[in-house]
Amino acid sequence: MNPTPQFLTGKLLIDTAAGGLLGEKRIRLLEAIDRHGSILQAAKAVPMAYKAAWDAVDDMNNVAPEPLVLRVTGGRNGGGTELTDFGHRLIAFYRALEQESQAALARLSGQLTQCGAPDIAEFRQILRKLSMKTSARNQFAGPIVAVRAGIVESEVRLRLGPSLELTAVVTNESVQNLGLVEGREVLAFVKASSIVLMAGDESTRVSARNRFQGVVQKVHHGPVNAEVTLGLPGGHQVLTAVVTAPSVERLGLAVGQPVTAIFKASSVFLVSTD
Repeated sequence: MNPTPQFLTGKLLIDTAAGGLLGEKRIRLLEAIDRHGSILQAAKAVPMAYKAAWDAVDDMNNVAPEPLVLRVTGGRNGGGTELTDFGHRLIAFYRALEQESQAALARLSGQLTQCGAPDIAEFRQILRKLSMKTSARNQFAGPIVAVRAGIVESEVRLRLGPSLELTAVVTNESVQNLGLVEGREVLAFVKASSIVLMAGDESTRVSARNRFQGVVQKVHHGPVNAEVTLGLPGGHQVLTAVVTAPSVERLGLAVGQPVTAIFKASSVFLVSTD
């Protein structure tokens, strides 16, 4: 009995200096936004949850060098979302690269079969184990602008935008292992639960080194906690915090409200993009 032919198939993920920026589902979301001009309608078309669609857009805008999607206010239809020229170019690049990658996989599949290599299903399983994902809600990308070494730890500063910097504290061993030097592009991750929000007097003194002033864009209420997304200075980056439901009420958090986000430099972890 002849064995059933097996073929390699793959999903393309564009991994750039800004990290794992684009995959098939996000590309389909961008294409749907371009067609419908609405996050809600695009999410239904993919399909994916409305909140997941917004999270994906925020993530892409955060790590891309230019915004892919812009919010449009006013107008005949009361506003919506639109794809930027940069977003159009990325989609075209992805689809062209996808065709080339599928052709390469077809050739590799044929070579593996002819050479009597290990079962392709086993090969797929190995590749899955090599994938890396993180639970951190906030992901940023930027070049290192300064590294200040201490006895045990070093302070690393990243430029996220023209007027936006982030500070991380990592061990000196990590500085060496990751090759953290001025000018190097890295990814920075911050858990939403590590962020404290402050409304009102911005002159309050705190020990945390990261202090970002933003405006509330979304508040996603849950039975115990709420997820609050802030728009940061510069236009397209956002920061998401998880706070308790009573805190939302006590601070009066609502869309359009100025808020300061605070988190410690030790709450930031860095990943080299090379």
